[in-house]
Amino acid sequence: MTVARSLSEPSVYGHSVAGMRVLVTGAVGFIGSHIVEELVAAGHEVVALDVLLPAVHSDAGAARMRLPPGVDLIEADVRNEGTVRVALAGVDAVCHQAAMVGLGVDMGDAPLYAGCNDLGTAVVLSAMADAGVRRLVLASSMVVYGEGRYDCRKHGAVSPGPREQEDLAEGRFEPLCPHCRAVLTPGMVRENAPFDPRNVYAATKAAQEFLASAWARAVGGKVAALRYHNVYGPRMPLDTPYAGVAAIFRSALSMGRAPAVFEDGGQRRDFVHVRDVAAANVAALAWTADAPVGGARAFNVGSGTPRTVGELAAGLAVAVGGPEPVVTGQFRLGDVRHVTASSDRLRSELDWRPRVGFADGLREFAAVSVG
Repeated sequence: MTVARSLSEPSVYGHSVAGMRVLVTGAVGFIGSHIVEELVAAGHEVVALDVLLPAVHSDAGAARMRLPPGVDLIEADVRNEGTVRVALAGVDAVCHQAAMVGLGVDMGDAPLYAGCNDLGTAVVLSAMADAGVRRLVLASSMVVYGEGRYDCRKHGAVSPGPREQEDLAEGRFEPLCPHCRAVLTPGMVRENAPFDPRNVYAATKAAQEFLASAWARAVGGKVAALRYHNVYGPRMPLDTPYAGVAAIFRSALSMGRAPAVFEDGGQRRDFVHVRDVAAANVAALAWTADAPVGGARAFNVGSGTPRTVGELAAGLAVAVGGPEPVVTGQFRLGDVRHVTASSDRLRSELDWRPRVGFADGLREFAAVSVG
């Protein structure tokens, strides 16, 4: 349920609220639907657009019911330029969430990912240029970094290459210094870290940022690219090939199975609750009002507290009351070992703070019905 605020009331994140008309793509998705609720609660008018992909929305009727009363849904693909142009009528800003997510199944998914994510973004940007809409919040991802930040005792900050299959097969999971092969110490990655996408999805997210940056320079637009870390919470797709690790563990527990944890469970991630991500989007929209013209700025969106995949599995098992996780030692080539966010820029420049603690978020997620 959403709670209406007056247009003059400041948001809980410290930004003054001015009523805008905002187009949200991917509006009934996991993250998009929470953003729509947050925007409506802040007094904004929302135009919702979503294609309702069957791979993501097995029950389209239930997905449509996620939208608050008074928010109409345009059911269309973002690659349909004519429909996007209609949706942009009278719009002040765009919150672009529509994308294929997850690592996919295999390289056969590459055309679908590139089509949905990159061609779709190009169509939206082209239509925005013609419509005179100059404010964009883009859903990006921490996957653009590849591996996170690492330090070697001898060589300082280093960038490890992809882990070798032989090392992984022998249970040597930690990245090694490319100079001396010492085990590296992971740290917090910041927005100035270079891109190093390790899979097709990551490459498409990097391309989305480049497209948005080029658009901003060409038309005098303003872009906030939000690099989401591991988002979890209510409405997360649980039973698709594209599900995230939290959803995979939750699905296993719902069937009475122990979560299967790859490698040794020590992979470090930053798990951030979906409502905190939605609030970051609303804060970013407010930021674009006074942002420099013709510029794009990236913001990591994470809790700021690293957790391991093993901790996530164990916490969910306790919350659900299911079997303890099983550490399998299995691995996937291309998976990154550690990537955790510094969200200092988001906190200082957008006055944002995560509000949902890890334990509380897991208890809520454990209560989500499955099936």
